[in-house]
Amino acid sequence: MAEGTFPDLAAREVHDADVSAVPMASTAVAEDDLIVANDDQARAEVIEPGRALAIADFPVMSSNPGEWLIRVAYLMGVPGSMLSMPIGKKVGPRLLATVTTPLAGDRAAGIALRAGHFLVHGAKTPIAQADFSGSARMTPPLERAVHSFDWLADIDASAPREEAAPVAERIMAAWLKANPKPPSRPGKGAAWTVGNTGARLMNWLVHAPLILSGVDRELRSRTLHAIADTARWLDRNVTRADDRLAEAIGWSAIVAAGLLLPGGRPRRLYGEAGLMHALGEALGDDGGVLSRSPLAQMDAIAALVNLRACYEALRADPPEAIEQLLALLVPPLLSLQHGDGSLGSWQGAWAVPSGTVAALVEASRVRARPLRDVRQWGYQRVVANKSVLLLDAAPPPMPRHARHGCASTLALEFSAGGQRIFVNCGGSACAGGIVPVRLEQGLRATAAHSTLTIDDANSTAVLINGGIGNGVTEVEVERRDLELDGQGAATRLEASHNGYAARYGLVHRRILIVRADGGELRGEDLLVPTGRKGKRGKVGYAIRFHLGPDIEARLSDDRQGVGLALGDGSYWQFRAGEGEIALEESLWVDGSARPVPVQQLVIQGLVSRGGGTFSWLLKRMG
Repeated sequence: MAEGTFPDLAAREVHDADVSAVPMASTAVAEDDLIVANDDQARAEVIEPGRALAIADFPVMSSNPGEWLIRVAYLMGVPGSMLSMPIGKKVGPRLLATVTTPLAGDRAAGIALRAGHFLVHGAKTPIAQADFSGSARMTPPLERAVHSFDWLADIDASAPREEAAPVAERIMAAWLKANPKPPSRPGKGAAWTVGNTGARLMNWLVHAPLILSGVDRELRSRTLHAIADTARWLDRNVTRADDRLAEAIGWSAIVAAGLLLPGGRPRRLYGEAGLMHALGEALGDDGGVLSRSPLAQMDAIAALVNLRACYEALRADPPEAIEQLLALLVPPLLSLQHGDGSLGSWQGAWAVPSGTVAALVEASRVRARPLRDVRQWGYQRVVANKSVLLLDAAPPPMPRHARHGCASTLALEFSAGGQRIFVNCGGSACAGGIVPVRLEQGLRATAAHSTLTIDDANSTAVLINGGIGNGVTEVEVERRDLELDGQGAATRLEASHNGYAARYGLVHRRILIVRADGGELRGEDLLVPTGRKGKRGKVGYAIRFHLGPDIEARLSDDRQGVGLALGDGSYWQFRAGEGEIALEESLWVDGSARPVPVQQLVIQGLVSRGGGTFSWLLKRMG
């Protein structure tokens, strides 16, 4: 917005909108002013890490006794050819069908490949400089792109097959030269992790015409043998994955190989059972992956969509269990959408654009509404007219599930009419593209999220390689529908976490009330002592609200209010009940995985070890 677009009375309006509107009591609204609706839903629930275990009524693949025996025999090491073909008959490696996937790649990345570069999250790397052996260290996003062969979808989307195939074959030849045979088991390099290997095999099978259509018969033969060798490697090593989701991706590739390679029925039966077991331990009972990452949720959906396409390539009906899994996975993902359809920035994710989400959901063929209360996955969603509030109301993922674990408990995002007002920085999962690798741990910190911190410390320890340490172990959540006396309906969320209890003897409690018209968000952050007597002394605190893009902020004269002029022309006011507000620099990772300079509102000071209360208000004006 251009300079001078603020109303001249902005500071006075912020000041005039303060005291009567800002909640000051621990209930955030006087009890006389509200009526609690749906009181049976108002009881507090405690969410603990690891509580979301295998799904009790998880769908299973049906099988008859003969299929069960084949599966067991294959598991014991009996070759698939002996179980499915006449004795003495040998068939060389070939593919039985051509797969058509509904998932399109990134055309811009495909054009960059044809020009000689990998384009990963905005950063270009010459193909000649990529380490295909996996021994040298590349940035994590580039490693995954190179060794998973996800780029095959990109180059397929960029040009007709006759133009794209020669480029794909050159890269394929370089990779095979650097990896002449699989190792005995997963190593330290990225080339032979179970997750990357499973994704690579699936991409080879789904995009086979790009790597098998050339005139070089020797390369075609090497590629077919590499497909067969990789499938056998996964048979032996799939259970050595870094986490359950990576294992599930490996199992899905095993099933696809069983479908598309000759004599693959034993492998398919073996893979189907393994896939169901792995997904049963990778998902919570509401369908959210245990890493709590929307990116991982999308990976799980994409893997099943591609697997279903493999069944359909053979004119076979996919098992009903796959359709049930997709129906389970999609609604939690939709619960993290803002009004414009893009995703919130949680657990390493950036603001994935609406078109990407819509294309994935369309490919899944699932028609569902977002879940508003995803307790096990850990997110609360409140829709009020055209405004959306998202709250992280669960502990961070367990270390064995964490891919890009963030200390984001009780962080919020808020948008109105598709315009993000409060955001989290996000984007740690794309560090290594335009976002520098050195920012990765900082983007996972509590201070990179719109919530309260004590003494500049993380509510949960942030470790290297996406890991999470000690901190939040339980979160108490309560949700109510309210009727405000003479002011309409509202939704009240109250949640608390114990991440600071051991170090500071304080529990952070956050109360949020969203008016049904979407024009007002009241908040209160409380620090409550864990014992009957609070500790002596004081400790520093900071409450941060990272602002979305295209917002011009101006402090009021008393530094307790801020006028916010949004890019869509609307005007909002933020007011703190006590303490001065500072405007500081921040960044937000947008839908293209690019860091965008933004500002943040910071309320900070010292608070007694006996606890404290900090109220605030965001209100649309006019």
